[in-house]
Amino acid sequence: MVKIFEFNPIQERCYVLSDESCEAVIIDCGALYPVETQALTSYIAAEGLTPVAHLLTHAHFDHIFGARFVFDTYGLKPRFAAADAAVYAAAEQMTTAMFGQRVQLRLPEPGEHVDEATTVACGARTITVIATPGHTPGGVCYYDAHEGVLFSGDTLFRMSMGRTDLPGGNYATLIASVRRLLATLPPDTTVMPGHGPVTSIAFENRYNAFAL
Repeated sequence: MVKIFEFNPIQERCYVLSDESCEAVIIDCGALYPVETQALTSYIAAEGLTPVAHLLTHAHFDHIFGARFVFDTYGLKPRFAAADAAVYAAAEQMTTAMFGQRVQLRLPEPGEHVDEATTVACGARTITVIATPGHTPGGVCYYDAHEGVLFSGDTLFRMSMGRTDLPGGNYATLIASVRRLLATLPPDTTVMPGHGPVTSIAFENRYNAFAL
């Protein structure tokens, strides 16, 4: 089961993936306001879930606003690719630049970094990591083959892809990452992005201009 939340002024998508074991993985907790953190905890409690990992597709501020909350509440350090360490460290500075005022993040220490050799167990499921740099140097996607779901962060959107004008972004690299996803994943894979509507690999192969 996948529960979708939309958090903070950037309308970031946070996901909670779970199964019959009641173990759960939180992906990209961008919860900023008390009403958002309450919505997350209420769902987890109502479903009787035990979060076992907090995975980040990348370390931009809008995807990590809730990292401290998840750590304080569930004891989970955020896990992301090592190449995004500088992005994570600069998140408060970037938030201040984007919002025009200081937002204190109090980020926890990162957990163990992920790469393409990493697998994350969630009950009977195994989540694998696909390196998709370009939006950030260490951008990754998380793939659940059993569910047929890709959590694409800000790499792949419906009929679009992530921006590359922020520090560490690279247009050619992101294009290559998007085309790799579209060429290698099954067409019926559901794509759950970091912003905007859910899509599929088949749809993006047909309608995404960056697939060409």
